[in-house]
Amino acid sequence: MKVNMKQISEITGVSTATVSNALNYKRGVNADTAARVIKVAQELGYFDESRITKVKFVTFKRNGSVVEDTPFFPLMLTGIEQECRENGMDMIMTSLDMRDANYEEQVRNLLNDKTSAIVMLGTEMIAEDVQLLKKITSPFIVVDYWNGDMSFNTVQINNEDSVRYATRYLIKRGHTEIGYLKGDFRITPFKDRGVGYRSAMRHAGIPIREEYTFVVGTTIDTACAKMEDHLRRGVKLPTAFIADNDLIALGAMKAMTENGIRIPEDVSIIGFDDLPFAAVASTPLTTLYVPKQEMGKIVARRLREIIKGTSATAKIQVSTTFVERESVRTV
Repeated sequence: MKVNMKQISEITGVSTATVSNALNYKRGVNADTAARVIKVAQELGYFDESRITKVKFVTFKRNGSVVEDTPFFPLMLTGIEQECRENGMDMIMTSLDMRDANYEEQVRNLLNDKTSAIVMLGTEMIAEDVQLLKKITSPFIVVDYWNGDMSFNTVQINNEDSVRYATRYLIKRGHTEIGYLKGDFRITPFKDRGVGYRSAMRHAGIPIREEYTFVVGTTIDTACAKMEDHLRRGVKLPTAFIADNDLIALGAMKAMTENGIRIPEDVSIIGFDDLPFAAVASTPLTTLYVPKQEMGKIVARRLREIIKGTSATAKIQVSTTFVERESVRTV
């Protein structure tokens, strides 16, 4: 039998009027009370699938340095949108931006919307942000973030294995001085890629030389500028670099080329993502291809299963494909 507001009122200890206001997202209800009412309503099955009328794609921004100004996420978004449309669901885009003065209001609006399922782009999330995820009572899935917490569904790239493979590729090509172009904002995917690099080096018995880890910015411009700073100090370069992503790789390549360092004759570089312009760079970039649109479709299909309540909580990893171009030479 369908649960009603009176039952929710009895369980929560608040009036039916307050329950009604909370369930209809009206102002004047204490935020904690509203959250408690909504949580109980969901547990009792008050919100059924027919109440979910759209998918809300939420971009979480801590500082925007990774998720802004990159073609990666729009390509993935296309896949999500196509799959949602085929299933008769509209998709809208919004953001949670910690830099905004009304960030707390953005959070409240998100938590109180029970007509939307949520796709949370968690690229810039850190461990403390899991508390936000635990407050979401609508069906939701997180993309590009994982921290070992088993309480939420996620789809992410197989970062560690992918970079481990790329590092082994450099070793097979004769490189033993392999450095790491490390983004200065340590998002979880970058950390996992760093683990893959170190794992491959240790497995091959090659020392990891800290002076070959170059911290740079996470956009082409900031990566170029930081690499310029390193080069001005007269640092010794390794014969090859693994970069956290294509933007970092291309920015560093630009700085090196402008300083007379040849790619790949002097330094080889491997990126990550296979962004559209990686293939048309002055030296086409060897990289790891992420199937962005297909990843988006996987996210949307998985979300549909979550809405229906037909599957257990799961962590899905999407594998990459290694793309050989011209930025790596054999030593």
